[in-house]
Amino acid sequence: MNVSFDQVPEDLWVFGYGSLIWRPGFDYLDRLPANIIGMHRSLCVYSFDHRGTPERPGLVLGLDFGGACRGIAYRVAAKQRAATIAYLREREQTTAVYRELVRGVWLEGKPDRRVDALCYAVDRGHPQYAGRLSHDRQLQIVRQGHGRSGNNLDYVVETAKALEALNIIDHDLHMLAERLKGAPDARA
Repeated sequence: MNVSFDQVPEDLWVFGYGSLIWRPGFDYLDRLPANIIGMHRSLCVYSFDHRGTPERPGLVLGLDFGGACRGIAYRVAAKQRAATIAYLREREQTTAVYRELVRGVWLEGKPDRRVDALCYAVDRGHPQYAGRLSHDRQLQIVRQGHGRSGNNLDYVVETAKALEALNIIDHDLHMLAERLKGAPDARA
């Protein structure tokens, strides 16, 4: 009997690296610091929905290939597995810019422990993949972005604040957040 990924009768692990850290939107049993190897957090996705529009895109984080990333792993009860996956697909896949993957992540502890976790990695072949942009270009895009989940400036600042609270250093994101604080909103 084949069982779909959504229906596996065991707890689900979800890896968060951006807004899932400060606004997961689903119930969980555990929230633990975790690391993923072979992927890194990058402000590399044009947002046409949550933090921008096709005419005035925002810029959001993607889990891109190469490097490593510290984030949060959530353990979701098996009975909430299908509902959580459905929620994440609705939230993360509005424009299909992310690839839904299951990857090994390392839960921080003594000793560290490896679990398989659901994560959303950027699709580099998607038209919304921005790649590596200069800080000035990122600043320009973030200042103008506003979508159904709010303005892009708040997204960047809140994510940087959440990372700081976890003692996660993301120099590029923190530098951008500092430049954005007090910046005028381009929609005004």
